[in-house]
Amino acid sequence: GASMSPHTAWLILQGIETLPLRMARHVENTRKVVNFLAGHAMVERVGYPELDGHPSQALAKKLLPRGCGSVFSFDLRGSRAQGRAFIEALKLFSHLANVGDCRSLVIHPASTTHFRMDDTALANAGITPATIRLSIGLEDADDLIDDLKRGLKVAEKATQEKAGA
Repeated sequence: GASMSPHTAWLILQGIETLPLRMARHVENTRKVVNFLAGHAMVERVGYPELDGHPSQALAKKLLPRGCGSVFSFDLRGSRAQGRAFIEALKLFSHLANVGDCRSLVIHPASTTHFRMDDTALANAGITPATIRLSIGLEDADDLIDDLKRGLKVAEKATQEKAGA
């Protein structure tokens, strides 16, 4: 059969052995970011099963006692243009479509992965023109929150300029 180099085997082992530590940090960071976003005036909704009022909260407590992972979405109060402005303002989050990375990632589905869908089709998929998907990594949580604060400020200004124009 196929063989694996000792170095590859060692890398896989390292990855498996440190996974519980990494997941604990992913979840801890995610909870901090979720709580920040849930309390922000520019945020319409945060979709994370640990939040009060989430339809899957009880199920999540039962099935995921250590936390609900590091990937979630939230809706900005605003438009597609504001979603783009938000993402372009971020410095720490990488603008990539993959999830579960050690680095924090962000994507705006309406202008990227789901850009061919109109607002009705998006709504049927549970996405609004201002939905943002985050994958929270292992960076310092305060640094991530500062980055999101900057993005939200820019998104807010994007509205005011539009309203004034």
